[in-house]
Amino acid sequence: MSILWEKSGTWRWIVRQTKESKPFFLAFATICGVVPGVIGYGVMQITNSRNQQLESHLRHNAPPDSLMRHQAAVEVQHLVASRMMGKVNKDRLAEYLGELQRKEDTNDRYVAALRGETLTRTPYVRIQPVPKESNSESNKQQQK
Repeated sequence: MSILWEKSGTWRWIVRQTKESKPFFLAFATICGVVPGVIGYGVMQITNSRNQQLESHLRHNAPPDSLMRHQAAVEVQHLVASRMMGKVNKDRLAEYLGELQRKEDTNDRYVAALRGETLTRTPYVRIQPVPKESNSESNKQQQK
């Protein structure tokens, strides 16, 4: 930095201005951060390839350690997906247990499950009414 200070009048002017003026300092700091970021982003967009043939060629010729890193990345994505599914299942179970605690009628869940469907809904709102046949059949079974 001392070389710049001793040799460059422009650098000395910038340093003086940043000392004296807070808006100039903020503008200079923003330019120093944003301009390289924009240039880097542009370079990444230009050099990023979506060519499937090129990607398959590069994967075929890649060293084994890079393939292992790719496999690890895929495993991490799988782990994230399984955690998300776990959260969804936990939320659905919490909703179901809440309905049981409130002693709500949950027969529509069984009907949907028999059809291979999953009921999704906002809490406390039924999306699919229970067919009349199922209610009458369950009443007959309860009376026996």
